[in-house]
Amino acid sequence: MNDLSTNIDAYLETQSKLDLLRFITCGSVDDGKSTLIGRMLYEAQLIFEDQVAALKNESRHHGTQGGEIDFALLVDGLAAEREQGITIDVAYRFFATDHRKFIVADTPGHEQYTRNMATGASTADVAVILVDAQSGVLTQTKRHSFICSLLGIRHVALAVNKMDLVDFEPDIYRKIVADYQAFARKLAFKDVTAIPVSALDGDNVVTRSARTPWYSGPTLIGFLETVNAHHTMREQGFRMPVQWVNRPDRTFRGFSGTIVSGQVGLGDEVRILPSGEVARVADIVLYTNRLKTAVTDQAVTLCLESEVDCSRGDLIVNSNDPAEVADQFEVSLVWMDQEPGHHGRAYWLKTGTTRVNATITNLKYKYNINTLEHLSTHNLALNDIGEATLSLDRGIAFEPYAKNRALGSFVLIDRFSNATVAAGMINFALRRAKNIHRQKLAINKAAREALSGHKARVLWFTGLSGAGKSSIADALEQRLHERGVRTYILDGDNVRHGLNQDLGFSDADRIENIRRVAEVAKLMVDAGIVVLTAFISPFRAERDMARRLMNEGEFVEIFVDTPLEEAERRDTKGLYAKARRGELPNFTGVGSSYEAPQQPEIHLRAGEQSIESCVQEILDYLN
Repeated sequence: MNDLSTNIDAYLETQSKLDLLRFITCGSVDDGKSTLIGRMLYEAQLIFEDQVAALKNESRHHGTQGGEIDFALLVDGLAAEREQGITIDVAYRFFATDHRKFIVADTPGHEQYTRNMATGASTADVAVILVDAQSGVLTQTKRHSFICSLLGIRHVALAVNKMDLVDFEPDIYRKIVADYQAFARKLAFKDVTAIPVSALDGDNVVTRSARTPWYSGPTLIGFLETVNAHHTMREQGFRMPVQWVNRPDRTFRGFSGTIVSGQVGLGDEVRILPSGEVARVADIVLYTNRLKTAVTDQAVTLCLESEVDCSRGDLIVNSNDPAEVADQFEVSLVWMDQEPGHHGRAYWLKTGTTRVNATITNLKYKYNINTLEHLSTHNLALNDIGEATLSLDRGIAFEPYAKNRALGSFVLIDRFSNATVAAGMINFALRRAKNIHRQKLAINKAAREALSGHKARVLWFTGLSGAGKSSIADALEQRLHERGVRTYILDGDNVRHGLNQDLGFSDADRIENIRRVAEVAKLMVDAGIVVLTAFISPFRAERDMARRLMNEGEFVEIFVDTPLEEAERRDTKGLYAKARRGELPNFTGVGSSYEAPQQPEIHLRAGEQSIESCVQEILDYLN
């Protein structure tokens, strides 16, 4: 019994000293990623006997190998995956050999689930990219390789799989390797190690195959055990995003978070970003322990000697080596949503513990995945990868992704559905963001409002074409003018003859149309004027963007609610008829959707009410 206990203790002690490698398997659909991982676990004798028995039973019911063991079932855990024979979700598995511990992420190959693949790649040190020997290098192989490169993976194993189905023909293998390396030369990989394998039969997975006498390189597991892919962050500057202000009682106040780079010690002077306040570390708490030093990847609570303004989303850094703070960036985006991303559209940006408003101010280009050529674009569709500029409503502390993954990565979130629409990497801050400052003027909005004798605000009319927006706005302005109110109408058709004459009616152009109008309305409100805007403004996201430009109470959304049938009956310009004939693509209500306001300040039933009653309802609200 003592010998057994000693052996177990010795084994655990040995395992605790092994380093950990995170790697990802990726590639196109049905290239054999799940089978490869299952074979790897099986050959390394890392599956218990009861698991093998269960696997044989599952293989008879769900397998694709004619009654033989289907190793993919070890990893494909979802029922839908077993039924379809594809990976949908990211499956993580831990295993260890005598030389190293591993966490492998088995990612889906289907184009529809590229977003899941990007999630798995974001934490990986190495990529195992599979290619079916029968199919060669495909578009999805290139897309996954490009994403791996963007996400900072620098070491790749190119596993040319299913070599048994091409009789282990070396010329087929060499052609695939040459094709892939020609593409990979355009990426940021440090090295690509090609290995011919048969995941189904185990050739060159754990042991060298007698069927590839022409190959002299490592086995796949041999490559993974020896590749030097670690990039330690301990030598970088100290960075700790604040996750929580820890106040269990009035005697204790600390700032909790995980250190993403560097180290911190008692007495060190630190800086809080973005505020820039400075303080010294008085205590480092790890549960019930007090530490003298805390290092990368430790989750700790820092207590500071002086009171500082610090909250969730702030960044604590070494005072002599601070991170940058900026509010405009050039970024790389991997688009993950069915709804395209457009120039001018606003989203939540979440990086670490920080969430801010962000707007895509420019789509520079997207990539042709096969050639990496830069293509001009007005939007990013599902699975597109492109370069863009983002503008934030306030500065955030950051470091470029190439230097610090934790501080240079982010996601974009739809403000209404809360769906993650894109993953992004910060390339650099736009220098002009640091050179442009607001000029303080002697006469402000309050002074202009006092001169006018009334509050400034924007009355934002929205509704279908023909709903009655312009007619109601015109009648309302006359009533306000009689009262001595300074007003101005920004009408959709009139603005299109001047400020926005360069814009069409695509979704991207409609978004830019409303963005410009909202900025003009903001200036007019600052001038002390009551602004009436009569635009279809079909998308909630852009109306929400316009609202956020104004102060509380200055934005009044007026939903001119007219049924489509009634709006079409009133149509004096014949626009609906043209749209029905296909002459006006993207016409709201016919070829493009209208997103009705959910909680407008004023809801006019314009299909039932007269113009006079609508105007009176608005005046009653304003009074």
